Amino acid sequence: MNIIVAGGGKVGELLSVELTNEGNNITLIEKNEKKLERLVYKNDITGVIGNCVDYNTLVEAQVEDGDIFIAVTSEDELNIIACIIAQKLGAKHTIARVRNPEYSAHIDFMENDLNISLMINPEKEAAEDIMRVIQYPEALSIEEFANGRVNLSELLIKENSPLIDVKISDFRQRFGNILVTVVLRDGQTLIPSGQTVLKEGDEIYVVSTKEKLNEFYAKVNGKVGQIKTALIIGGGRITHYLIGLLLDKGVKVKVIEQNTGAAKSLSSLYPKCVVVEGDGTDQSFLEEERIGSYDAVISLTGVDESNILTSMFAMTFDPKKVITKVSRTDLLRIMSLIGSISLQTIVTPKRLIAYKIIRYVRALKYHYSSHFENFFRVANNQAEAMQFEVGSESKIINIPLIDLKLKDDLLIAFIVRGDDLLFPTGADRILPGDKVIVVTTRKVLDEIDEILK
Repeated sequence: MNIIVAGGGKVGELLSVELTNEGNNITLIEKNEKKLERLVYKNDITGVIGNCVDYNTLVEAQVEDGDIFIAVTSEDELNIIACIIAQKLGAKHTIARVRNPEYSAHIDFMENDLNISLMINPEKEAAEDIMRVIQYPEALSIEEFANGRVNLSELLIKENSPLIDVKISDFRQRFGNILVTVVLRDGQTLIPSGQTVLKEGDEIYVVSTKEKLNEFYAKVNGKVGQIKTALIIGGGRITHYLIGLLLDKGVKVKVIEQNTGAAKSLSSLYPKCVVVEGDGTDQSFLEEERIGSYDAVISLTGVDESNILTSMFAMTFDPKKVITKVSRTDLLRIMSLIGSISLQTIVTPKRLIAYKIIRYVRALKYHYSSHFENFFRVANNQAEAMQFEVGSESKIINIPLIDLKLKDDLLIAFIVRGDDLLFPTGADRILPGDKVIVVTTRKVLDEIDEILK
């Protein structure tokens, strides 16, 4: 596909890299010449210097021949206007990043009346992602498939866990209809076979229904209990969306924000939330605010280093859940290599919206065998979990799964057939119309038949 990306910031750069790796032709519009030169040199993309709302710049970028136009500059208004112009010039699909809560409240109007194909809000996406994890305190991360009926959950195997030394071939007998799809061990990702034995320190990704996963959590970790209180450090846009979600679930919330204006705004908007003006990176201050008494501590300031240090301090009090916003994932890689960091749940807004856009792009590609519906990256971006709706002409239908010649490092994790949720066995067959969840370390599977050798 021919894709034009407007804005060479963190999100624009990530999109350029990811979409190029997916085999698309990328043109990046950026007004900062030095930044553009660096990105073009670093990645296999075309660059156009200029303003994304300038007609001549859009013509030079050949927007009229574009399949998708994506505006991710730092200014919401520019993104909206650029998409409107691009659509008028002939771009088939347009995507705009909009971060202002006032605009986000009118997304339906913008998509329908302004003909913008997709509106994305990284802070809102991050808040919703955090909320999913809050509801499952035992899990490091949660991804939803089949409209939330099937979950992919990340767990850390801790000391004395009943999962230690369990062979995958014995897993179902001991823990029920739970499938281990990915094992992350010492920085390496593997799709387990029946002979794989789980070890302490492994991070595993398991898939099943919500009900079965809850039973599994109870067997493995005991009853952790729901999150009833949450302390949020930082009162930015993610916090703005997250407070409402938490309050709606009956969670008592306290926010620590250093900026007087931001603190007053949140206090006025959410009178049921306790907002304290102060330095959330000051450990003495956090102790005064009784950080150890909260079920969840969520670090959401604009400085990654502060979030990491605050979360590490919070973990010394052993809360049920610690969540950390980290935009610069290179920090985690470096600190992981030197063995000085072990965080729980990490949220990276730019990756969330990048993956949402990739999902949209893949879904536009037509394949006779299937329709691409959903995907998530897991295990430090080393594996993908995908959902396909299988077509009547697919090569995999009506064949027992045990007889399918699947590629290595790949497994069929779940089958959704109407109202039925099927834990796959070798005797099961995939039928037209089934929604099939596949997990693999192979990147960029566009259609279901690509799982075959």
